[in-house]
Amino acid sequence: MSLTTDFERLTLPLEHEFGISRGSSATAENVVVRVSDDGHTGVGAAAPSAHYGETVETVEAVLPDLLASVERVGDPANHQRIAAAMDDVVRANPAARAAVDIACCDLAAKRVGLPLSRHWGLDPASAPETSFTIGLDDTERMRAKTRDAVDAGYEILKVKLGTSRDEEIVEAVRDTAPDATLRVDANEAWTPREAVSNTEWLADADVEFVEQPVPAENPDGMRFVRERGALPIAADESCVTLADVPEVAEIADIANVKLMKCGGPSEARRLIHAARAGGLDVMLGCMVSSNAAIAAAAQLAPLVDYADLDGSLLLADDPYEGVPMPDGEIDLAAVDRPGTGARLAEPVANG
Repeated sequence: MSLTTDFERLTLPLEHEFGISRGSSATAENVVVRVSDDGHTGVGAAAPSAHYGETVETVEAVLPDLLASVERVGDPANHQRIAAAMDDVVRANPAARAAVDIACCDLAAKRVGLPLSRHWGLDPASAPETSFTIGLDDTERMRAKTRDAVDAGYEILKVKLGTSRDEEIVEAVRDTAPDATLRVDANEAWTPREAVSNTEWLADADVEFVEQPVPAENPDGMRFVRERGALPIAADESCVTLADVPEVAEIADIANVKLMKCGGPSEARRLIHAARAGGLDVMLGCMVSSNAAIAAAAQLAPLVDYADLDGSLLLADDPYEGVPMPDGEIDLAAVDRPGTGARLAEPVANG
């Protein structure tokens, strides 16, 4: 049975401008990939990040070769052979590879008529709740975003930090959401000594853990914060591929696994198991992206301790539906269709 493939670029507007310590954006650029046989179509998406050396242009440049390799293999379920075939034509480019891998996983599960998590033998009831991210903005707008998130039912909030007014931001968020579980993410913005000091007042604000407090290029700094800080430390920019796990196990408490960093759900599963073997807790994260990508990540959620899969929730409009996340619950049991659960959204009727 032969496979056909194609892809297209999507520019997705965000509900609010999304800011982190490195900058902000009002749109998310994704590239949607489709892999089809004569009865089903698998869908995936790339959400590239310039921080990891990818753009939509680089994704579009390598996809023809990646997809040609999938067509040559001809079997979307043979993930090992597809990975080797992609290695033969393109190295690195993890977001582009992730889009292809997601589409192949989606198609393979559709062929056997099972949701992807069940195809992998996972328990849908074991998925943790996702956090909802409060992006950097002026303090009052962050307070308003927090109020909106609480009103929408989200009980776990991840607050972006990395400014001269971090204490003011956390105080405003905690005041607005006194009962929420708070996590913070500095996106490499602090020095090790600043990070240690910041964990003290963050602990007083009942923050659960701190994500990537110092630059990934400073593993000794991460170790310093882990050993002297008052809170657990999660590694995001420090934990990109499987090869990073041994060092991360020495410098952090939690590994943040993202499909767009490691190359897709097939590789993410290996990374999760390696992190577990190294004594790490695991968080499943994401980029700001369509459900064409987020739905696949959600299928892995039963394997992890923490989820940060709000990438599609931050969009003003997403052409794809995915796994329902009411009040932050990753409701895999509600997905009554095979594959990742991603499909084109039904048009809204007028009148």
